Amino acid sequence: MSSPAGSEPVDFAYLEGFLAGDVGVILEVLALFRQQAGGWLESLSQPVEGWRDVAHTIKGAGRGIGARALGDLADRAEFGGEQDVPALRAELLRVLEAVDAYRSAHGA
Repeated sequence: MSSPAGSEPVDFAYLEGFLAGDVGVILEVLALFRQQAGGWLESLSQPVEGWRDVAHTIKGAGRGIGARALGDLADRAEFGGEQDVPALRAELLRVLEAVDAYRSAHGA
């Protein structure tokens, strides 16, 4: 399962609405997501015991920032198997590109 063609990896309008448009808080949330994602990527590069816990964490964090496809892929991986990890990792990278672009456009 991958993102629908042409869909945005992150629904920033959702995040902006959820956080009442407070750009400072939005940038802080995205910075925290970005920081945590480094460890997630490392864990998903060579899945070992506990990777399902990482998928569970990504599911909640992704959905929290409006990355629905990432949340869905994380859910699939959490309850699926290691064969679902490459798609999850690829979508996480896609989300991080969008997060970086958003942060850059807003002066972070």
